Amino acid sequence: QVQLVESGGGLVQAGESRRLSCAASGRTFSRYAMGWFRQPPGREREFVAAISDTISWSGGITYYADSVKGRFTISSDNAKNTVYLQMNSLKPEDTAVYYCAARGSGGGYTTLTSLENYDYWGQGTQVTVSS
Repeated sequence: QVQLVESGGGLVQAGESRRLSCAASGRTFSRYAMGWFRQPPGREREFVAAISDTISWSGGITYYADSVKGRFTISSDNAKNTVYLQMNSLKPEDTAVYYCAARGSGGGYTTLTSLENYDYWGQGTQVTVSS
């Protein structure tokens, strides 16, 4: 069982930066692929970024939605059991509830960009970007 707790959300101005954190319980954090998804107001939850597990030979690969590529960066710190989402050059359209998710096995782009393939979810943190 894995528990995920997001933090770092809040109100920011357009153009500013924000870093979200997701603290995970469990001793095998490095085995999990981690993802960030978001749900804008009135819309479906959508993929933002993912990082594959860091224990396999192909681990640590990152994937991004086109809408955030070049602005957002996902990273993980196995020692702290934490995954981060650094968000730069924020836009009003980035306003959403951001969710952290963990998948207990590997996967490539197609797998990690689909929310149905994740096993555990955090409660979400609100990010509001004002213009």
